[in-house]
This record gives sequence, C-alpha cells and structure tokens, in this order.
Amino acid sequence: MNGDLGQLLPLLGYMAFMIGISVFIRYQQQHSGLMNNFVRTYFIGNRDLGGFVLAMTTVATYSSVSSFVGGPGVAWNVGFGWVYMAVVQVTAVFLVLGIFGKRVALLARKFDAVTVIDIIRRRYDSNLLAELSAFIIVIFFCATMVAQFVGGAKLFEAVTGYSYVTGLILFGLMVVVYTTIGGFRAVAITDTCCAVMMMVGIIMLVYYVLESGGGYYNIIADIGSRHPEMLEPLSGGKMPYGLYLTQWILVGICTIALPQSVVRGLAFKNNKSLVRAMLIGTFVVGFMNIGINLTGILGQGVLSGELTQYGGADNIIPRIVVTAMPSTLASIAIIGPLAASISTISSLLLVGSSAIIKDVYLHRQERKGKRPADAKLRLLSMLATAFLGALVFVIALTPPSLIWLINMFAFGGLETAFFWTLLLGLYWRGANKTGAMLSMFGGTLLYCMAQGMGFKIMGLHQITIGITCSLVLFLMGSYFGKKENPDVLRDFFPE
Repeated sequence: MNGDLGQLLPLLGYMAFMIGISVFIRYQQQHSGLMNNFVRTYFIGNRDLGGFVLAMTTVATYSSVSSFVGGPGVAWNVGFGWVYMAVVQVTAVFLVLGIFGKRVALLARKFDAVTVIDIIRRRYDSNLLAELSAFIIVIFFCATMVAQFVGGAKLFEAVTGYSYVTGLILFGLMVVVYTTIGGFRAVAITDTCCAVMMMVGIIMLVYYVLESGGGYYNIIADIGSRHPEMLEPLSGGKMPYGLYLTQWILVGICTIALPQSVVRGLAFKNNKSLVRAMLIGTFVVGFMNIGINLTGILGQGVLSGELTQYGGADNIIPRIVVTAMPSTLASIAIIGPLAASISTISSLLLVGSSAIIKDVYLHRQERKGKRPADAKLRLLSMLATAFLGALVFVIALTPPSLIWLINMFAFGGLETAFFWTLLLGLYWRGANKTGAMLSMFGGTLLYCMAQGMGFKIMGLHQITIGITCSLVLFLMGSYFGKKENPDVLRDFFPE
C-alpha cells in the first residue's frame, strides 16, 4: 500500500513536538540543579506536579489505545450495553487519587520513597516481596505495551496508507526516545498534550460520524430498525449481567491498584493539586471513555454489516475514520488515539525501568554498602527504558489480534497482584509479609492458569478468580504468619 505524505506530515509534526518537549525539560533540569538527585527527578519529577498536569497524566496513562480502538469496535457490534459497562470507568481517577493519592504521598515524603515498590518494601519489610513486585510489573507491563504498539500501528496503517511496520517504527521509536531522554516530568507534560489531543480527536470524529450518518436521531432510528437489541442494556444476550459485574471489577474498582496510576500519587505538589486533579480527571476520563464508545455505536451509521467483514473489532474505528472524515483531517484525528497509545507506553516504560534499576539493582547495591554514581544510574536507567521499548517493539512485529483482550489480561494480572497488597497493607494493621507474599504470588499464578486454560466460574471473567483467591490467601497468611515488626507498624499507623 502506497502512503500519502500529506497524511503523514501532521503526525510527524506532533512526534517532533513531543521529542522537543522532552529535550527542553531535560535541558531545564540539568541547568537548574534538579538532576543532582537523579533518581527522584527521573522517576517522579521531583514531586511538583500541579493539579491539571496530575489529572491529565493519570487520565492519559489509564486511557490506552484499546479504549480508542478495540473497545469502540466492540461497542459498534454490541450496542449501548457496552457504553453502560464503560460508565464505571468515570470513577477511575477519582478513586485512585482519593484512596491512595494522599496516603502514598505522605508515606513517600516520610520515607523518601520514589516508587510504589519502595512503599511495599517498607510496609512489609521484605526484599523478596519487592523483587517479586518488580518482576510482575515488568511482565504485565510488557503485555500491555504490546497491545499499545499494535493498536497504534494498525490505526496508522489504516489512515495514512503506510505499512504497519512503518507506523510501528515511527511512533514506537519516538515514544522510547522521549521517555528515555526526559523521564517522569517529560512523560507527565507530554501525557497532558496527549490527553488534550485525545479529546480533540473524539470531538472531530463525533462531528463527522454524525454528519455522515445523517444526525443522531437518524442513526439511532436506523439501528433500531436493523438491530433493536443494540439499544437494550443486555444487547440481546451479548451483555449478560455477569459481564457487567466482571468488567466493573476489571476496569473500574480494581484499577485503583494499578502501579502506573498509584505512582502518580507520589508526584503531586500539595493537597490543592490533588483535589483539583480528582475533579478534572473525573470529568476528562468520563468524556473520553463514554464519548469514544458512544462514537463506536454511532459508527453504525457509517459502516454496516457483520464484524467479520471488517476483520474484527480492532479495525472498526480505523475504517470509520477513513470513511467518515475528509482525508485532510483524518491524519489529525488519529493523533488522539495514537496519543492514547503513546502516553500509556511512556508511563509503563518509566515504571518498568524504575522497577529494574531503582527497586532491584540500586537497592541490592545499597544493601552491599555501595552507592552507584548518578552518572551510572542515569545511563542504566536510560538503557533499561530503551531495552524494554525495544523488546516490546520486536514482539509487536508479529501482531496479535484483539488488543483489548490483551490489555484486559494485563489489567487483571496487575490488579490481582497489587489490589489487596496495597489496599490492606496501607489501611490494615493486621496485614503482614506472609499474607502479601501468598496473595501476590499465589493469586497471580492462579489467575494466569485460569486464563491459560480458559477456566471460568459461572462464565465470569478470570479476574473474579484472581481477586478472590488473592484475598483468601492474604487473610490466611496474615492470620498464620508472623506479625509485622512493631516499629514498621508505628511508621504506617502512628497513634
């Protein structure tokens, strides 16, 4: 397929802009003395994010390419039931910052913690648990990033006419470069730009979908005549109550424990910034997740037929963009969904590299009484970020299908591992190392086994197995295991 250079130029301009931001921030940090504490600056931006940036970076990290490509493709096929299910995502930013935001911020400042794993290590007084946490983060983050690379490259191919591999190289290289150079602050600022572009892209797409379909009421009337079940909450059996329940757990309640979101709580400036972020983030994530899924349904006014004729749910939104929008604007509109991919990858790369360098390598060196120079840490951190990006890129060269399923698998694994470990660890004095270890290792293993065998209970998603087993194991370990050190408990639960 021959590509159109005119379609490519807006995207190239946006990519250059993102890299420019990263270079500028790196230059600013070096000349302001912030890089004197490299680890804190590179991994959490020196804890000075304001409310707007905190909201946008949290939203951008949470809203991945599956939210803009795979999910709306399913909505096109299923109907309003999918939108009703997606409504629960409105609470994601409010819950994660409300439940963990202030708590982890206070603890991070008290213990000079830079990562979520720092807090886990301190709470449970266990290096083994901390390293297990790092391993799980890297494994599931890689799975999530593969989905982002694949979704972004497929969208790029459909709209610009250039090959899948070309798209993978262009935006994959860009996101790895700007994350490696700029660190957390660059990721937070570029995430903000990405979130703005996501909203712009949704507004543009909604406008042209409605115009192509003859307006909202005409589209709904047409859907009602052809597929009346799409207007019902249960969508003719495609959205059973069990699916609602498990999706509300998977993409709603349990997302509060995703490490890539919790780490934002370590980086805000003050309480005013936190409250502002909760309010702004709730509005933005609601607008984006409801808006793009509703657009998927309205796409029935642009595309009709069976899902199989378009090659699956992942191809619906790219086809709608190409069909409904003028070619001169399509390349601008796809910046929004690509921004969702870019922002998620950058955040995951940074948390993944911090797990390797800060939580494993640096801590092991400090236990030996050594402290590597900042120059060495800087080089290793940048290499780890680049290595993870390159690894995921290679895997994405042979793209798997159904990116939203890959994303949900990774979500479930991370939630199983960290939900009870963080929630009970930070709010229950009785939580101990044995309980956390059994919960994280055993619950995650059982979740992955259930996924691999396709085993379900009452047809419910395997997250119900993972989250239930991890809770049972946590409580058993906390009851039979050795109680935590009283000094640790006083640090976390002062009288």
